[in-house]
Amino acid sequence: MMTPIEVRNPRTGKFDYVIVPPPAKLLSQQCHRLRRGQISWQQIGVEGRIETLKHFRESIVCDYSLLKNALISDTGRLGTSTLEIDILLNNIDKWCNLAPQLLQSTAKNTSLPFISLRQQLAPYTLVGIISPSHFPLLSSTIDAIPALLAGCAVIIKPSELTPRFFANLMTIINKINKLKDVLTCIEGGPETGAILIDEVDLICFRGSLQTGRLVAQNAARNFIPAFLELGGKDPAIILESANLDLAASAILWSAVMNRGGSSIERIYVAESVYEEFYHLLITKSHQLKLAYPDIESGEIGPIMCENQAKIINDHLQDAIKKGAVIHCGGKVEEMEGTWWCKPTVLTQVNHSMKIMMEQTFGPIMPIMSFSTVEEAVNLANDSIYGLNAAIFAESEELAVEIGMELDVGAISINDAGLTAIMQEGENHPLKFSGLGGSRMGSSVFKKFLQTKAFLIKTNNLKDPWWFNTEQSI
Repeated sequence: MMTPIEVRNPRTGKFDYVIVPPPAKLLSQQCHRLRRGQISWQQIGVEGRIETLKHFRESIVCDYSLLKNALISDTGRLGTSTLEIDILLNNIDKWCNLAPQLLQSTAKNTSLPFISLRQQLAPYTLVGIISPSHFPLLSSTIDAIPALLAGCAVIIKPSELTPRFFANLMTIINKINKLKDVLTCIEGGPETGAILIDEVDLICFRGSLQTGRLVAQNAARNFIPAFLELGGKDPAIILESANLDLAASAILWSAVMNRGGSSIERIYVAESVYEEFYHLLITKSHQLKLAYPDIESGEIGPIMCENQAKIINDHLQDAIKKGAVIHCGGKVEEMEGTWWCKPTVLTQVNHSMKIMMEQTFGPIMPIMSFSTVEEAVNLANDSIYGLNAAIFAESEELAVEIGMELDVGAISINDAGLTAIMQEGENHPLKFSGLGGSRMGSSVFKKFLQTKAFLIKTNNLKDPWWFNTEQSI
């Protein structure tokens, strides 16, 4: 019997929710049920699947408030909970529009005039998704929607830190006959995730580098594809010509909106505007408030778990010991069993500090100056991670040119954190930030499909390379 997992409320500090991971046998039975449902799901064709997903969208809209309230309980955030649902609705619209053209089979001539080529796109039967605690709804569905439209069945394991939302999501799913046969969510922790990998044909994982390594190893053992998006230590480069007010607003939002998750975590500013910029960032940071004691009291949500609070404090203390100067914020505060951190701006930092090299995952903004663009690029690339970055400059062309030298998958130009808002741009996380291709752009759809080739002989003549087996009489 799997051990129940108590779930802590990030706003109250109380363990007020319990999940019971399914036994391995029950999880296996769920997967077999989904595999049976996938046969009919594929047979109804893309138009039938689009109709079902549109019904799903309508049901989400009808139960919008219930889903939002569950997300708020999970994350302690108001604004981003609404944002998650809105992006999900937009993603359903986008993939329903794209799916028909992306599923078109092709037939064409080949280099041999008597051989034609026809290709079929066949979906993987069962896709597994293991998602993280930040943006729990969006992270759970960003792969699920294109996978479903491709013809796959999907099973999702959300984070054990944020499981409340999926009960309401399952209520919506279970109202839709065709969808409930091919889409489900299961509750559980790392042990459940490990079991899931043994049951599926393809796994999508988003989370820490440490866990991602284990997912990759288990997937390789089973010879199934693994698509991993792991940690990041996203840099921002601000050139002398940049609009500093715009840059400060964008970076502040990126650092704070998800408590540092998938956001700017280190900032490099041209020497000539360094002091002006960090003073501007401090001023803007002081204007934000904690969403405490009420969720509408401010913009900054709570830290999700105690371990993350310890990491943030450890990184801050390490930076202070090594000479960093804190201008605002500066610590994680515990209030009635919950953890909060105000926007924190640091200067006099360097790459000997954890806060510049390890993932902090908090509203922390360490700032260094640079004297040349080459130095800025070298500093930005000095990381084991290569997820996202941001560049601010008057010239779009110059910013793009600099971005081409960065070892990251996606670069926001004169903005920050855009990959959290829009998923149109295909990008591949580099270094230890991921494996297995892009989670964004139209090519995402193809990763849920296996391509079959039919090589068709079009005449009755003997091929020139065949053995000559004619016998003379």
